[in-house]
Amino acid sequence: MRQRLVAVVLNLLLAACSSIGPASVPHDRIDNGSSIGNSWKEQTLLNIVKLRYADMPIFLEVAQVIAGYQLQSALSGSFTLGNFTASLIDRLTATGGATAASTYTDRPTVVYQPLTGVDFLKRLMTPIPPSSVLFMLQSGYAADRIMPIMLDSINGINNESSRLRRPADQKFTRLVRLIREGQLAGAIQIRIERPKDGTESSVLIFGPSKDPQLAAKGTEIKSILGIKQDLRELQINYGGYSGRNDEIDMLTRSMLQIMLEFAAVVQVPEVDVAQGKATPGLVEASDAALNGPPLRVLVTDTAPQDAYVATQYNRRWYWIADTDIQSKYTFAIIMLLFSIADTGVRGSAPVVTIPANQ
Repeated sequence: MRQRLVAVVLNLLLAACSSIGPASVPHDRIDNGSSIGNSWKEQTLLNIVKLRYADMPIFLEVAQVIAGYQLQSALSGSFTLGNFTASLIDRLTATGGATAASTYTDRPTVVYQPLTGVDFLKRLMTPIPPSSVLFMLQSGYAADRIMPIMLDSINGINNESSRLRRPADQKFTRLVRLIREGQLAGAIQIRIERPKDGTESSVLIFGPSKDPQLAAKGTEIKSILGIKQDLRELQINYGGYSGRNDEIDMLTRSMLQIMLEFAAVVQVPEVDVAQGKATPGLVEASDAALNGPPLRVLVTDTAPQDAYVATQYNRRWYWIADTDIQSKYTFAIIMLLFSIADTGVRGSAPVVTIPANQ
C-alpha cells in the first residue's frame, strides 16, 4: 500500500513538471498563420470595395502574436500507520489519501497596429520602383500578368485604365506579349546594379539568340520602344518618356492607383451607382476587365458558400469565387505587391510585457 501511494505521488509530480509549450507549436503556428492570412485577404478586398464607394481605406496590421500558456498543479496527501484498537496490540492499520488538481489556461495576446500617418500615406501613393517590375519578371511572374497591373505607360505607350475607361495602346499589348515570349525563351535577362556611391539602377539585357524568330521578336521590341537596334543593355528609369533612344522609361503605378484600378471593376448593384453611393465603373461582371488580368469581385446579399475570399460592406457580401483561378491569381499578385511596395511604414511597435508564472 505504501509503495503504491508513493508511485502515484511521483507520477503526478512528473506530469505537473512537463512542458506544454513545444506540443502547442505545430497547431498554433499553422492556425495563427491561416487566420492572419485570411484576415489580410479580407482586409485587402474590403479596402478595394471601399474605394469604389469613395470610402477611405483603413489598414490594421497584426504587429505581434504572443501565445501564453499556464499549467498549475496542486497535490496533497496523507498517510497514517498505527494501532487504533487497544485490545488488539498485534494488528496494524494503515490509512492514506491523495488529492490532485490541475488548471490549464490559454491566454493568447494579439497586438494590432493601425497603419496611418504621413509616412504610410506617402508610401501608399508612391509609385512602385521599376526595379520591382523587373524583379517580378525575373522571379517568373508572367509579363502579361504583372505589366498591365504595375505599369501606366512605358516609353510613352499607354497601358489600359479601367478607372479612366482608357483602352490599352495596341503597341502596349503587343509589347507585353513579346516580352512574355522572350521570358519563356530565356532571351530577356535582367540585372540590378547597386554601386557603392550612387542609386540603384536596373538594366534590361537582350541576350544573343541563334533562333531567327527570337531575334526578330527582339528587333520588334526595340522598334516598339523606339530604341536603337544595336543596343543590348538598356537603362531603366522611372517617369514619363524622355524621347531618348537608349533607355526605357517606366511610369509605374502606386498601390493606391492599383487598388483604384481594380475598384473600378468591382461588381456593385446598379442602384448604388444610380443613387450616387458608388462611383461609376464597369458594373457588369462580364465587363470586369478590358484586356488586362481579370479580377471578378461578385456581390450578393447573403454570405457566399464557396468563396476564396469574402468581405461584408454596407450589409452586402463582396467575394471572389474559389473556382475562379484567374481572379485568385490576380488577387494574390496584388497582395504580394503590398509587400514589395513596402507600405508598412509605421512608428515604434508597442512593448508587451508577459508575466511569468513559476
